[in-house]
Formats: sequence, C-alpha cells, structure tokens
Amino acid sequence: QVQVAELGGGLVQTGGSLRLSCTISDRTFNNYDVAWYRQPPGKGRELVAAIDWRSGSGNYEDSVKGRFTISRDSANNIMHLQLNSLRPDDSAIYYCNEFVGKLDISKLTRWGQGAQITVSS
Repeated sequence: QVQVAELGGGLVQTGGSLRLSCTISDRTFNNYDVAWYRQPPGKGRELVAAIDWRSGSGNYEDSVKGRFTISRDSANNIMHLQLNSLRPDDSAIYYCNEFVGKLDISKLTRWGQGAQITVSS
C-alpha cells in the first residue's frame, strides 16, 4: 500500500467549496492508481473518486459526479480533490489511498489520519 497524508478539510456551508490534498510517499508508487474515500458518521468507508496516475483521467461515484474533481501533480506525487457545491451528506472524514474495488476497501489496512469535512445546512 502507498503511504499517504491528507491535508485540508474544514467547516463549510451548503453550496460551498473546499480543496483536499494528498501527499504520497512510496518508492513503488508508480504501480498504483490512487483514490479518495470517505467515511460518513456511523458508516463505513466508501469510494469517492479515483485517478489513473499515468493519464490523469478520473472516475467518480454518482453521488459526487459533476461536483468533485480529482487531479494530480505527478511531479510532486500529490493528489487533489476539489469539492464544489457541497451538501450536508458530503460531511465525512476523507482519506486517500491506493485504489481498490468497492468490495476490497476493507482489505486496505493502512490509512492516513484523514481530513474532516463538515457541511452545515
């Protein structure tokens, strides 16, 4: 698994925007695609968006499509998530990690500290 650290997060009103960053430190990193996950209060972690590191192409869960944008700075091994038009149900702890299929999220055992996002109504 990649070694990561999430930066950003905070409290924002409905309709607001935030930007998250993920620093990636792993000498084998180029073997992985990377993703953003989130864990809402009282729920399990869920996939939000993933990026093909080589091409920069992103894929999104339906709940965030058109509102969130995933990107990467390949020179510095940093991934970003731009969150626009935030809603209260986007409130969660956001994590970055190696991309795995939804059924395999529980197999990821090493996580960063995450970034808390709270969207007020």
